[in-house]
Amino acid sequence: MIRYAFIFPLLTLLSCSQAPKQTTIAFGSCGHETDPQPILSLAASYKPDLFIFLGDNIYGDTDNMDTLRAKYQRLAAKPEYQQLDSATRILATWDDHDFGRNDAGKHYPYKEQSKELFLEHFKEPANSPRRQHPGIYHAEYLKQGDRTVQILLLDVRTFRSNLLPYDTATKLPRDRYFYTLDYKPHVSTDSTLLGAEQWRWLEAELKKPADIRLVCSGSQFAIEFNGYEAWANFPHEQQRMLDLIRTTKANGVFFLTGDVHYGEISRIENPGSYPIYDITSSGITSTWDFPTPNKNRIEGPVMDNHFGLLTIRWEKQPVVKMEIIDKTNNVRVEYSVQGSASN
Repeated sequence: MIRYAFIFPLLTLLSCSQAPKQTTIAFGSCGHETDPQPILSLAASYKPDLFIFLGDNIYGDTDNMDTLRAKYQRLAAKPEYQQLDSATRILATWDDHDFGRNDAGKHYPYKEQSKELFLEHFKEPANSPRRQHPGIYHAEYLKQGDRTVQILLLDVRTFRSNLLPYDTATKLPRDRYFYTLDYKPHVSTDSTLLGAEQWRWLEAELKKPADIRLVCSGSQFAIEFNGYEAWANFPHEQQRMLDLIRTTKANGVFFLTGDVHYGEISRIENPGSYPIYDITSSGITSTWDFPTPNKNRIEGPVMDNHFGLLTIRWEKQPVVKMEIIDKTNNVRVEYSVQGSASN
């Protein structure tokens, strides 16, 4: 059964004899370049208007740029990737493994070189704004008649402060965690995830007109702290994002995220505004043994290889259907929200 949640005040929908137009966007993350990737062929068969890679697009994990380049070449040569590339337009952001090192941030010494290889693989034009500033954050717009989808590709690596290793002195409810915690949350606001320049860019983008906004992040946004990498390691940055959505009156914001090797939908409340949904699709080839605790999870987890699919039906108020589709073409998660095109 399809369940509906309402992120904005409802308006009466006008009946129409003609079916509304729609936009479909597929997305995924965490694909090892040495493994078969039938998920990409399956995503291509849906003929989406766009496919977004959300990070760990290869498992580079190297300081050798020749090795990193060779891994991108191996991905590009895969018939499944070529099928997807022929079927639709591809956009991408990165996470740690294609950035260069596991859990790396701003101190990774080869981030400029790895950026060039990333832009080369994803065919970024020579005049792209991405080539004119540090990092790979970027905005794209997808039009459907007079309706607009704004796609904000965040960079959660280039400017990110060091993570804080977990220690036994950290006061956390240990009975909630049955696994070893890697990190603890920052309590100081002098740490950052996005960096000052990217925050300024993001604020300007959120003030621009759009009907639906997709914020794409390698790290999960709307989950609770779990001791692994996530926005929850920088709670002041997570709150800053929620505050920015509210103060800019940015309508129709959804997060698309990856990293964790399973799929789920999380929802975080934003008092004074509307709830923010975070659709995690992580597992083009990778899997994980267990999902972490997440009080904000409303659908999932999906522990098998999968991709995500967002279908926007352009009624007077856009209807957004979120799906997670597994490797057997089984729809494991389906959740729809309906809202007006403005706050």
